[in-house]
Amino acid sequence: MSIRMRTRQVGDRALLVELDSGEEAEAFHAELLRRRSSGALPGVREIVPAARTVLLDGLERPARLAAELPGWDVPPLHARVAAAVEVPVRYDGPDLESVARLWGVPAEEAVRIHSTAEFRVAFCGFAPGFGYLTGLGDEYAVPRRDTPRTSVPAGSVALAGPYTGIYPSSSPGGWQLIGTTDVPLWDVAREPAALLAPGTRVRFVPVPAERR
Repeated sequence: MSIRMRTRQVGDRALLVELDSGEEAEAFHAELLRRRSSGALPGVREIVPAARTVLLDGLERPARLAAELPGWDVPPLHARVAAAVEVPVRYDGPDLESVARLWGVPAEEAVRIHSTAEFRVAFCGFAPGFGYLTGLGDEYAVPRRDTPRTSVPAGSVALAGPYTGIYPSSSPGGWQLIGTTDVPLWDVAREPAALLAPGTRVRFVPVPAERR
C-alpha cells in the first residue's frame, strides 16, 4: 500500500507523521506496532494515533526515520485478521429515532445497519477508555446535537460525524445516543485497563432491552 506521508519533527526525539485519510493513519499505526514488536523501531517510547496523524516519541534519530518512511510498504488493514471484540448493545438510545430519520430508514433498519457493520478503533481520546470507531460509510455520518447533554450515562453507545463511540463513564457530551451496553470500557483492575485500543476490531451485538 503506497501512502503519502508528511513529517514534522517535534522537539529532539519525536516525529509527527501526517497522512491523507483516517484509513491510511490506521494502517500506518498498525505497521508501526508490528515493526516495534519485531524490534525494528528501537527506543520508541510512545506511538500515539489520531484522526489523520501518528506521533512517535522516544526516537534516537527522528530525521533519519523521516527520510526512511517514503520507502516503507504499509499493508492495508484488511490484510490483517484479528478476533473482534463483541459488545452487546440494547438499541434503546433516546436519539435512535432521529438518527434513523437522518438515514431515511425505520429505527429497526438503523439498528441492522449499525449492528452488521464491522468497526475498528481508529484512535482513543476524550476520556480514558473512549475509542473513536470507524466502520460506517460516509452516508451514515451524523451531526452532533445542537445542545450537548450535561450528563451522558456510562455505557452509552453514540454517533458523531463518521464515528461510533461508547462513553466509558458519565460525562457531558453532544453525541447522538442510540444504545447502551453494560460492558466496562475502563477498569483499573484489568490489564490493560482499556477494553478498546487503536486497531481493535469491534462488533455490536443487539440485545433485547428486557434482558437488562
